[in-house]
Amino acid sequence: METQAAEAARRWLADEGVRQVRDGWVSDAAPEVLLTAGDVAHSRAGDVFAEDLDPADQLRLAFGLLDLLDAYWVTCEIRFANESSEGPLPADVLWDGYRRRLEADGEVEAVTYSLWVDWFEDQATSATAFAEVLGNDIGRIVAEPSDALLRRARLVLECSGPVRWTVKEPAYRTALRLPALHPALFRGLRASFHDVYGDLEPAAALALLDRLDLPADTRHLAGLRHVLAAGHRNHHRSPGAWDAAVRSCS
Repeated sequence: METQAAEAARRWLADEGVRQVRDGWVSDAAPEVLLTAGDVAHSRAGDVFAEDLDPADQLRLAFGLLDLLDAYWVTCEIRFANESSEGPLPADVLWDGYRRRLEADGEVEAVTYSLWVDWFEDQATSATAFAEVLGNDIGRIVAEPSDALLRRARLVLECSGPVRWTVKEPAYRTALRLPALHPALFRGLRASFHDVYGDLEPAAALALLDRLDLPADTRHLAGLRHVLAAGHRNHHRSPGAWDAAVRSCS
């Protein structure tokens, strides 16, 4: 079922002369040209922030467009608007929009990719973004887990590699108390080592890794333990360390 936000975005696009057809999208200006959702996002998403609406409603409309198109570019336009001379956007609406979509059933790759490569890789926004989508809530999630909250926690942990270790370690330690989060926490630790901008403290990360309740044959578990025990902080800062670990553990 289409969300109310997506329905509002569909109506807005129709007013702009863009409508969905069986195989994609078309515009009234060139109805013979079939557009992809990405085409629509690139050509229209930025226009949302020129609408005669208050910033909160502009942002809600943009999130509706994201729901409708499932296109990463919509999240780019949201961030551009947040960083523009007229920004920042209302933080409560911004982060509530991310949290809701992380908790919802369905595909959210555009949302997690946005967190990973934009908000988390940028050290100017990483700490705030991580706190808003997980850090501030992890205690409540562990104490009172629900399917929606667990879904959000898993998704954020898995893409949290670039977040500074000092920022994410407290949340990692709290997540450790809930075995249902252990696989996602493992993937977060693995990404913290492998991501180009991944960040961890080897000894502290190893201590967490050794407390995870995971099958002994979990893929890459032995290799990650090996590189952390050797004191390596990042795959790209220690060329060859991972391959050597894999060979020694095979």
